[in-house]
Amino acid sequence: MEEAAAAAQDAHRVPVCYRHPDRETGVRCTRCERPICPECMVSASVGFQCPECVRGGSGTGHAPTASQPRTLAGGTVMADPRLLTKVLIGINLAVFLVQLSVGDSFTNHFELIGRAQYSLFGPVEGIAEGQYYRLLTAMFLHGGYTHILFNMLSLWWIGGPLEAALGRARYLALYFVSGLAGSALTYLLAEPNMPSLGASGAIFGLFGATGVLMRRLNYDLRPLVALLAINLIITFTPGFNIAWQAHIGGLVAGVAVGYAMVHAPRERRTLVQYGACAVVLAVVVVLTLVRTAQLT
Repeated sequence: MEEAAAAAQDAHRVPVCYRHPDRETGVRCTRCERPICPECMVSASVGFQCPECVRGGSGTGHAPTASQPRTLAGGTVMADPRLLTKVLIGINLAVFLVQLSVGDSFTNHFELIGRAQYSLFGPVEGIAEGQYYRLLTAMFLHGGYTHILFNMLSLWWIGGPLEAALGRARYLALYFVSGLAGSALTYLLAEPNMPSLGASGAIFGLFGATGVLMRRLNYDLRPLVALLAINLIITFTPGFNIAWQAHIGGLVAGVAVGYAMVHAPRERRTLVQYGACAVVLAVVVVLTLVRTAQLT
């Protein structure tokens, strides 16, 4: 009886990746049938293959080098699949150290602000005055230790696996497009003299794309939905002084771009993926121009 119970329990246990035993997965290599996680998935004409099967040849007579390992979204599989996430965290931390060292004069020059004066006799500054770089630079500024701590932890937990699944170029495009979308919506809807800063817009974009990816792989979405719901509740809770526009803008852009990344047809994959990024960037430009016209 005990052996039968143990066998039944094993039958219902979710398989784990053969290269990463700590990661559950419902996807198997179409050639060797070993379970593989998103980091190990290599897109094939039918389903996904593991890196070892791809390196061993396509099975069609071609040399092993004829088919390079590819991620789920078509990117190249790298030795360090979290490299860009580490770089982004390093840049954010470095900029935060500069903020601490230089002070408000540095932050005021690069944070997102529509149109305002920082002092009574100072010049009028902001995006409406032609300082469009603030849409980008605000993504690397933070308002304190707690702010950067939570953002960098989120970036590591969400960004690392997503970078492995998409590949570096696509992951980087998703990050910056989502961040810029969050900045543009903040510029459009927030008060022009209300400053905004932080990587939250880009990180919410990663949340959105992760949800699309998990649904594509038939993973349980409940943990991600619960985490996202908690973040949205905090976002709209009075007293936290959070730019909800950046979060919503980044989330919507992340879902849109993420869907294009993981659902693009194989034969037009690159065109669809980067075309979606271009469309979102075009929306960013339109929102920016509309708001600038309102303020000038």
